[in-house]
Amino acid sequence: MRHLEFQRMRVTLAIGVVGLCATAYILGAWQGTSSAIKDAPRPVYAKTQCDDAPSRAPSNASGTTRVASVASSGARLDFQAHHRVALNESSLATEMIPPCQLKYSEYTPCHDPRRARKFPKAMMQYRERHCPTKDKLFRCLIPAPPNYKNPFTWPQSRDYAWYDNIPHRELSIEKAVQNWIQVEGDRFRFPGGGTMFPHGADAYIDDINALIPLTDGNIRTALDTGCGVASWGAFLLKRGIITMSFAPRDSHEAQVQFALERGVPAMIGVMATDRIPYPARAFDMAHCSRCLIPWNKLDGLYLVEVDRVLRPGGYWILSGPPIRWKKHYKGWQRTEEDLKQEQDEIEDLAKRLCWKKVVEKDDLAVWQKPINHMECANNRNADEALQFCNNSDVDSAWYKKMETCISPLPEVQTEEEVAGGALENWPQRASAVPPRITRGSVSGITPEKFEEDNKLWAERADHYKKLIPPLAKGRYRNVMDMDAGMGGFAAALMEYPLWVMNVVPSGSAPDALGVIYERGFIGTFHDWCEAFSTYPRTYDLIHANKVFSFYHDR
Repeated sequence: MRHLEFQRMRVTLAIGVVGLCATAYILGAWQGTSSAIKDAPRPVYAKTQCDDAPSRAPSNASGTTRVASVASSGARLDFQAHHRVALNESSLATEMIPPCQLKYSEYTPCHDPRRARKFPKAMMQYRERHCPTKDKLFRCLIPAPPNYKNPFTWPQSRDYAWYDNIPHRELSIEKAVQNWIQVEGDRFRFPGGGTMFPHGADAYIDDINALIPLTDGNIRTALDTGCGVASWGAFLLKRGIITMSFAPRDSHEAQVQFALERGVPAMIGVMATDRIPYPARAFDMAHCSRCLIPWNKLDGLYLVEVDRVLRPGGYWILSGPPIRWKKHYKGWQRTEEDLKQEQDEIEDLAKRLCWKKVVEKDDLAVWQKPINHMECANNRNADEALQFCNNSDVDSAWYKKMETCISPLPEVQTEEEVAGGALENWPQRASAVPPRITRGSVSGITPEKFEEDNKLWAERADHYKKLIPPLAKGRYRNVMDMDAGMGGFAAALMEYPLWVMNVVPSGSAPDALGVIYERGFIGTFHDWCEAFSTYPRTYDLIHANKVFSFYHDR
């Protein structure tokens, strides 16, 4: 009985507590409603429609937006945050960068012709990179020329470009005989001609292919010095050869701009006093077609530089003066004696570099670099031979002065061994572990890390294809990787009709630009605190991975 009475008391107590809570809630709600109705301010909006234009509400001192409370169901809701951590709002302000004047539509900061006039003309110094100081930097957006339109897609772009995108007729007049470029209505047409191949680059390349094999995959990377509009590189692409073409910004207006508008790899550059910005042993083939470089002068400085960037067993091709001077000397407006002396001096210099002359036929002469320096070192005449460089920084090429000593090749055990290791033929070369990695010459990179990097970028490229649909549809042709690492990004995009300029920041560790070239891709050294050596509007897609972290303290 006592237990039953205790249970009844607990139930009664619980009901009483619930009743008191409900009464208090109802009373409080009634009082709050009465007070709100009595003290409510007049509505800010008398009537609201769904299609009304939004009105600006007054702001308080903290910058948060305030909207008056209203009883009407038509009141606008306030979605602004009213409780937040105070921020330095000046740091959040968006800088609106104005456009530059139209006259700067082709402004290239480190290759500005007006600034170039201040530098010596000796050894072409005035056409090298001369970047503006901080107080001379522009803080405006480079405008496109009037009526600019998207370039033609590849492969049509190889042969055509819109006149409005590069409004320069100079080359179509100056180089009319050589058939570089023609104006046809609202567009340019590129017949593929050149100074030494007016009948077209295709026929000229066929002539080279008859002398050295171009289609078996042994030759993949090429260098074209003084490239014009880069037709040689443009027509090599269908043979599986990718060419780094360069020419100075000079009197032949917009050569490199035309090349890039066509979708052909190129950059502004010149052989002057600094090394060209590529690593040692980079190119399978180098080429000069009347490029006007004084190969026989300055103790052979420029040919020694070609030797540095040419890989063991690589070829150097020369057409134009002085080759076949007996036939062409009148057209070149030079004496027979002068041209003969020039060729003799080039022949002598090539021997001092230990090069072998492969063939000279018609307008073409071809030399080959040895696969190693063992025989060369053992049979040198100390009085006549060029000396080997004492330093080992053969890859260093960012604002590094050229030298007249031979860049030493990696040591070998036999005369048949390729210095630095033999490369696979293209396209197997792209995925094979490069010799610089297998031999441990790039600190911190192992074959395992190389394979992991390839896998990572293959996965990322699949994601990019979904994220950027035009990537897989041929919309992008010129692509730049600002911090290319080992070239995994370029390798992952091989299936698409594009090429990648693989940039390795100068001073980065590890320096893998040599690895990128051994994979069959092209690239350059660069310091991103300065402007890149190209015209405006020359890349369709720019990719940045870790590059901002590399420069965070600069």
